[in-house]
Amino acid sequence: MKKYFLLLLLLFFVTGCTVVRINTKSIDNIVSVILSKENTLYNTIGKGYKYYVPRGVVYIDSNEYNEKLYCNGDYYYLYLDIISYYYKKSFTYNENENLYYSKSIDINNKKGYLEITKMDDKYYLVEFMYNYAKIEALVTEDKINEVVLNATYILSTIKYNDNVIKIILDEDYFVNKEEKYDIFKSTNNSTSFELEFNEIEEEE
Repeated sequence: MKKYFLLLLLLFFVTGCTVVRINTKSIDNIVSVILSKENTLYNTIGKGYKYYVPRGVVYIDSNEYNEKLYCNGDYYYLYLDIISYYYKKSFTYNENENLYYSKSIDINNKKGYLEITKMDDKYYLVEFMYNYAKIEALVTEDKINEVVLNATYILSTIKYNDNVIKIILDEDYFVNKEEKYDIFKSTNNSTSFELEFNEIEEEE
């Protein structure tokens, strides 16, 4: 009986779980820890893709490959570039020291960038591109880490279905699409949030 007990005890120590803590006060830690893990969760399915929406984040609406999410008073805008994914389009990102935060990302053979631009004394534009998808949000400084945490979970769980995407592209699905969105380009104070930002200013 003692031998079985010792064997079980040894097995427990050898196969014990490793707990990785996420420092939610550090943007670098949030991004590196979550993106380095292989996450297979999903609870949202689209045309040729699926991903996980974290607790507290609510799916609002979808228009083709543009999705609108909501969390704690803020809207997140998710864009998925299935064409660039399918053709494995490459890109480079140049970090900008003049911004609040700017970092190139290359984790698990997937590239991207995280850029945070100070809009005025109150609002910050968060742009997070990774795995051929991009999330943008306009938030106050105290919510930056929350947005980064949620966006990291969403972007890290996006899985594409090559067969479905191939069918969509073969059917010339995008031939009649007038509006194109390039997720590889930084918005950096341009059009994406111009209307929303102006509406916020008018309300104050």
